[in-house]
Amino acid sequence: RIMDLGPGLIAMSAALTISITTITPAIAQSRAASKALEGMARQPEAAGEIRTAMILALAFMEALTIYGLLIAFMLVGKI
Repeated sequence: RIMDLGPGLIAMSAALTISITTITPAIAQSRAASKALEGMARQPEAAGEIRTAMILALAFMEALTIYGLLIAFMLVGKI
């Protein structure tokens, strides 16, 4: 059971969860924005479509961060 692990281990799990789910999407978002800007620079006529796809992809990546935050709050609630 999770209650048998102790509050220190649960707090460390919450900290690890939020740090991983924040750093990973941040790196992915920066790479996606970089590639989208490169694509817009190479094909200005397709900038609208590229921008739309990038914003949708960024929203999905941000959702992963929010899920990690939710899991961290759930873990802290178990202490």
